[in-house]
Amino acid sequence: MQNKFKNDTDFIKSLKNGEPKAYSYLVDSFHHKLCIYVFGLTNDYDYSEDIVQNVFINIWNKRKQLKDDFSIKNYLYRSVYNEFIDQYRKKKSVIELEKKYIDALSSIVEEDENSLDRLIKIVNQEIENLPPKCKQTFLLSKQDGLTNIEIAEYLNVSIKSVEAHITKAFSILRKTVDGKLQGLLFLLFGVPRKEQFK
Repeated sequence: MQNKFKNDTDFIKSLKNGEPKAYSYLVDSFHHKLCIYVFGLTNDYDYSEDIVQNVFINIWNKRKQLKDDFSIKNYLYRSVYNEFIDQYRKKKSVIELEKKYIDALSSIVEEDENSLDRLIKIVNQEIENLPPKCKQTFLLSKQDGLTNIEIAEYLNVSIKSVEAHITKAFSILRKTVDGKLQGLLFLLFGVPRKEQFK
């Protein structure tokens, strides 16, 4: 949806005034990205949709309390993360999550939006700059969700070769965004299969 607002402040003011176009813009601009982010935490599409919807409803109900000059993007990511934690505590026995993946995503939430955008651009650029075979293998793993065995069969190479390329890709990318790689990959590609975690 085209941005009909002069700037973020204009958008926030329209939202606070209860203008439908502001709420529509909010949902159109962030719903998909937030669902991908929450899916990285829950591994459940419906549950992710519910969390994001709850946050949008909460923002609409409390819109008059919003400040005019704040980062809506950063606020949304923090809100869905907090909503997830609240829900997770209630349904701890249902959802199995390893602490390191929550921590990986939590570290991303702490970034301001400019820093987050910059990091995502850096990761995308570094992926583009990977050696051809390494890049192809990495994207088949992360973007297409193939297992190492499936990649080996698809490329007609050994599993060890696949593992070597993926390890090399991770090594290169980690140097660029030390400590935040796992969270950024979640944001970019969603949840990988267990075999793909490094």
